[in-house]
Amino acid sequence: MTAPAAVPRRLIVAITGATGAIYGVRLLETLRRLGGVETHLLISSAGWLNIQHELELDKAAVHALADVVHNVRDVGASIASGSFATDGMVVAPCSMKTLASIAHGLSDNLITRAADVVLKERRRLVLLVRETPFNLAHLRNMTAVTEMGGVIFPPMPAFYHRPASIDDMVDQTVARVIDLFALGAPLAAAWGGMRGTRGTDDGAD
Repeated sequence: MTAPAAVPRRLIVAITGATGAIYGVRLLETLRRLGGVETHLLISSAGWLNIQHELELDKAAVHALADVVHNVRDVGASIASGSFATDGMVVAPCSMKTLASIAHGLSDNLITRAADVVLKERRRLVLLVRETPFNLAHLRNMTAVTEMGGVIFPPMPAFYHRPASIDDMVDQTVARVIDLFALGAPLAAAWGGMRGTRGTDDGAD
């Protein structure tokens, strides 16, 4: 009896209309460099506006970074069904509109339908939500997605690794996002503790 073919590692990447298009693009670039992961790309119309404004990239350049590109209106695409196995989905960046649609299960386009599928199949959904300051609707929607099993991951830059550039900060965030999916060896450097602090704790924050 012939053994069934192995299912490839697959990750859905969506870019929506919030500032920070670099996170989605850098995620695709990093996954392409690592290899071994089939990427499925979705970009909203507002996402394209931000890509063009913030990065000055055209569609051909961005599409070339993904293995499969889906139209956000194609609700009959493979990723709209739970029978199509994936490791999960990242929305980077995630607009408050997309967050609200996911939180309320609207499935009004392929991005929110794919996210709904990931949640119902108990796969990992990571949303790089971008807005500041948050209002109560934003916070409640983030709580709702968290209660459904999603991961809210605002792309807040870290400084403990002493970044020297914007690229360093973006790369650190992208590495931590990829590590959430356990696709291979960890990319983000592990925290080894702060040097020179032993015996200096006075109990104050």
